[in-house]
Amino acid sequence: MALLTPAEADELIERHLTCLPVESLPLAQCAGAVLRESIHAERDQPPFDRVAMDGIALESGQIARGIRRLRIEATQAAGDAPLTLASREGCIEVMTGTPLPQGCDCVVPVEQITVEGGEARLAQGLQVRPWQNVHRRGTDTRQGTRLLGAGTRLGPAEIAIAAAAGMARIRVSSQPMLAVISTGNELIEPGEPIEAHQVRRSNAYAIAAALRLHGFHRIADDHIADNETQLTRRLKFHLETHDVLVLSGGVSMGKLDLVPKVLEALGVRCVFHKVAQRPGKPLWFGIAGTGAAVLALPGNPVSTAVCVCRYVLPALAASQGRIVRVPERIALAEPCTVNPALSYFLPIVLEMDADGRCWARPKPTNGSGDFTALAGTDGFVELPPGPKTYPRGFVARLFRW
Repeated sequence: MALLTPAEADELIERHLTCLPVESLPLAQCAGAVLRESIHAERDQPPFDRVAMDGIALESGQIARGIRRLRIEATQAAGDAPLTLASREGCIEVMTGTPLPQGCDCVVPVEQITVEGGEARLAQGLQVRPWQNVHRRGTDTRQGTRLLGAGTRLGPAEIAIAAAAGMARIRVSSQPMLAVISTGNELIEPGEPIEAHQVRRSNAYAIAAALRLHGFHRIADDHIADNETQLTRRLKFHLETHDVLVLSGGVSMGKLDLVPKVLEALGVRCVFHKVAQRPGKPLWFGIAGTGAAVLALPGNPVSTAVCVCRYVLPALAASQGRIVRVPERIALAEPCTVNPALSYFLPIVLEMDADGRCWARPKPTNGSGDFTALAGTDGFVELPPGPKTYPRGFVARLFRW
């Protein structure tokens, strides 16, 4: 039977994921969360004719009539209620952000006036126009305008917009409960004594780091030996207590690759096993009776890193209801030959040329165990199956770490 393509694997994962529940959080706790409601403008923005520069507010017609010296009637700071201009021969000192005083229709910057003896003198030849240096009421948005929609990831700008709309609490997707699980008798924790035939447990740290960098923080960690009894007991616990399990190792064809067998014995329905890709071909995905999703990744470090970026992170984003952006695409900086009839994930470094164009410089690894080659890379591109040589300038989909 033909293996799934990466695109077909994407579709199956998205189809089987359960959308996470909604929770209401204080605004200060919402950075990086995914919005699950619409936010509308509380009032016009700006909510008043807003002074855009420090200076003096005045009525422009008086300047057109030749008046160049204006008596300073008062000073109005940001946060003050708007004053009223008493005389057309007068002006009011104003600060950036304050409402435009009543009776005024423009602002002359402080750099273009000289203040002496309680008067402001305008620079010779200065032209003054109505509404200059005034941010007019409602020119950004009108009251009731939808500012943000469900599925928006809340970054600094979006948090500011929600605050300006008066939202003390926001309805967002809840954080998934994640379990990162590595399997293997050979794995030894950093800092512990190690024998020549053993290797450090590094994949779990890489997976957790990728999750945290993308805004996921409820992460449990576990290491299970290649033992069917232990795997059954520990995986049963994690399936009952977590929304998503991300495993590393134990999914290939070896005698001790027990993960698929144990998962299916625990009632986890296999949606697919193996994808036509390199690295990461043995990828396994299934859904438990509890609704928990299981993404079991190959144990080779490069395979793990690529599959987390290519499948796990997009799957978690989809489960939060996040709006899917148009995939990034980039051109190769040099030719690349793909030999196997499999989609090929090629690590790259992003480079800018003298004309400001960004290119993907290939940085291939020495096999799927060569994770040290990933240092300094920005991500990878997905190249179509071979055998074929893709020339410089070939445009491929980009996945950033």
